Amino acid sequence: MMRAIVISCLVCIPGTWSLSSPSPASVTRRKAFTRAASITPALLTWQYGSLLTNPDASALDLSEYSDGPQGIKYLVTKEGNADKPKPQRAQKVKTSYTLTLNGFKEDGGKQIDSSKGIFGDKPFEFYVGTKQVIKGWDLSLLDMREGEARRLIIPSDLGYGSKGAGGSIPPDSTLYFEVELTEIGNMAKLNAQQEQWLADNPL
Repeated sequence: MMRAIVISCLVCIPGTWSLSSPSPASVTRRKAFTRAASITPALLTWQYGSLLTNPDASALDLSEYSDGPQGIKYLVTKEGNADKPKPQRAQKVKTSYTLTLNGFKEDGGKQIDSSKGIFGDKPFEFYVGTKQVIKGWDLSLLDMREGEARRLIIPSDLGYGSKGAGGSIPPDSTLYFEVELTEIGNMAKLNAQQEQWLADNPL
């Protein structure tokens, strides 16, 4: 039986902040522990399991991919709503996703986590741009529109870095995401301290 221990980045990253009504930490913890066997890619996760390596992952055809910020590669697979603005930092978003390692599924990649299961899709919700999630997600989703779907190739330094995430995600792993920004919600109600935190902590 797969064991997953989910710890919010709000606890693990110095200088991060929490909101009240509701707090992102409580939201992510509640979601994590009610979604059996889910890793939730944006959070630090330790899962006990094995990893199959794919030596052909480095040979993926990236000719149709665009260059994103800080080394991210992306391919738009579904256009979003051009009439709506992109999200801003501290705005709530909902995302549908699948995470694989060593390439995408058709390239032999190994699926690590997905919001899609036997009971349908359960989108992951968080406040974008507030370091609740891996940096590669924050940077990518702030550039997307509601309804847009992308394939993301996120370098390890924008993911789990040299530490990895237990037996599931080895150190220095490139992350392969299929992600859709399903909904852009309301802005968080920030106090002066939180506003200052955003100003002092650019992505």
